[in-house]
Amino acid sequence: MNVEMVMQELEALGKERTKKIYISNGAQEPLFGVATGAMKPIAKKIKIDQTLAEELYATGNYDAMYFAGVIADPNAMTELDYDRWVESAYFYMLSDYVVAVTLAEADIAQEVADKWIASGKELKMSAGWSCYCWLLGNRPDVEFTESKIAHMLDTVKNTIHDSPERTKSAMNNFIYTVGTSYLLLHEKAVEIAKAVGTVEVKREKKKSSFLNAYESIQKEVDKGRIGFKRKYVRC
Repeated sequence: MNVEMVMQELEALGKERTKKIYISNGAQEPLFGVATGAMKPIAKKIKIDQTLAEELYATGNYDAMYFAGVIADPNAMTELDYDRWVESAYFYMLSDYVVAVTLAEADIAQEVADKWIASGKELKMSAGWSCYCWLLGNRPDVEFTESKIAHMLDTVKNTIHDSPERTKSAMNNFIYTVGTSYLLLHEKAVEIAKAVGTVEVKREKKKSSFLNAYESIQKEVDKGRIGFKRKYVRC
């Protein structure tokens, strides 16, 4: 399939209601409003195609950019490729659920995410923290350095309330993910979550969200899901 064929199929799957939901979350034209589950039959036909993924991502169409992440080859992408993708990710559904998810399946995931976290740019930082959430929720604990993750928890504790809005949300999710999926630091994550307390995330034209990682971790404890790992990062 070429880019024109994929765009035609995506357009046919678009729904006005879905489009409105995406726009309310920050998506901008052009977009069709395709539900992510509706993309699966096209993804099955294409499987992995990095060249096509790059062409689709470059269209600037939200649905095409999302689909690009589904068919991308994470290890065929260099750090410069990921930087280019994250620079074009103009709102959190792209930075955290397309770019960060794709990066999480790459061998260079941690080093790229570390640079993004240190960038001082809201969506880059959000993508970096989100990438670690996807990583910790999927990869074996032995792939991470305990002292590094512990230091990251301390960084969150000291900076979360003064961080940009989307970054706050990803940082809060990081505490929750460490507490749920990284057994070595479960107790520390619980302590940090208690110390951080409720995090207010302000949103344009919407009411603030109030996040509490401690309460979220406790729900997983009650369900006996501590140590949970996903089989796959990408759908």
